[in-house]
Amino acid sequence: MLEGVNVALGVSGSIAAVKVVELAHELRRRGAAVRGVMTESARGIIHPWAVEFATENDVVTEITGRVEHVELCGREGWADVLLLAPATANTVGKVAAAVDDTPVTTCATTALGAGVPVVVAPAMHEPMYDHPGVLDAIDRVESWGVEFVAPRLEEGKAKIATEEAIVTGVARATTDQTLDGKRVVVTSGATAEPIDPVRILTNRASGRTGRAVARACAVRGADVTLVHDGGDVHYADAVSVETSAEMLDATLDAVEGADALVSAAAISDYTVEAAEEKLRSGEPRTLELEPTPKLLDAVREQRPDVAIVGFKAETSGDDESMVEAARRTAARVGLSFVVANDASVMGSAETRTLFVRSDSAREFSGSKEELGARVAEELAGELA
Repeated sequence: MLEGVNVALGVSGSIAAVKVVELAHELRRRGAAVRGVMTESARGIIHPWAVEFATENDVVTEITGRVEHVELCGREGWADVLLLAPATANTVGKVAAAVDDTPVTTCATTALGAGVPVVVAPAMHEPMYDHPGVLDAIDRVESWGVEFVAPRLEEGKAKIATEEAIVTGVARATTDQTLDGKRVVVTSGATAEPIDPVRILTNRASGRTGRAVARACAVRGADVTLVHDGGDVHYADAVSVETSAEMLDATLDAVEGADALVSAAAISDYTVEAAEEKLRSGEPRTLELEPTPKLLDAVREQRPDVAIVGFKAETSGDDESMVEAARRTAARVGLSFVVANDASVMGSAETRTLFVRSDSAREFSGSKEELGARVAEELAGELA
């Protein structure tokens, strides 16, 4: 997600500075190179040696004759992005007023003047975050194109966002916004059909691929709605569902006004009339299965003009059979393309798929996160 990206990490004096070591590690795990910049207040909370250890680079703790702020964040500087994490109320206010009296705020002034993307992850007590002056400062800096990663409001504090959310913000700031202005609906995960109040019919889908697609679309600027079997996510408007009927209804609602649907969910093909009480165990049992409506067909009937990307899982283990099945579905529904895979990858972090179009079938192998990025890229091409 951040392969080859150079991140200047500005650390100011919030207690959330204790999380910077793990944040730096996470940025590097995602492929970024990181160099730290610290205020004097931050050095009172976490030692520069810890940041040096986490980044494997020297840490800027003062501006000297080397003009470190220009070296890092100038027009020909090292950094592709300046990340202020954590950013205190004091730091945000100074950035908004172009006050540069610490190494961090001096880097921010330089980056904004040089056109280097800036990402801010605030952390402070909630009353400080609610101060009209702080809110005005955030609005002002956002109007300059700065990417804000909203804090988590818990226990009377505006806590720094999760590492995952901050990584997404950095990725958004450093990725071409090829889906800017587009509304994309993504379905993800497994559905479950109740047999009785205790038991369900479901499948092995983990939802990793759908979540990766949704996140990749958001990184590229899309307004994303994720209809899935989980809870809230930071990169999309999330709608949680359980059954195939709930998935269908929520998706039909979401695609109104959308530019595209990516249907990555593993939706139950059959449902059953649920018993009102728990079925007794140890007795022979026959379940009458009823086919569920096809989500893709229903969406196509409602929205003849929307771009749809389908996913097709097969168990044949044969590429030719997968391509044929994918093309049949694409022709029936009018899909932009189909991502076909063997069902054996369900639940795993790695995958192998075929991107199937009417005239081609191209192989992809890698992580599901990388697959999400590829799907977003292909979708951007379709909507261009």
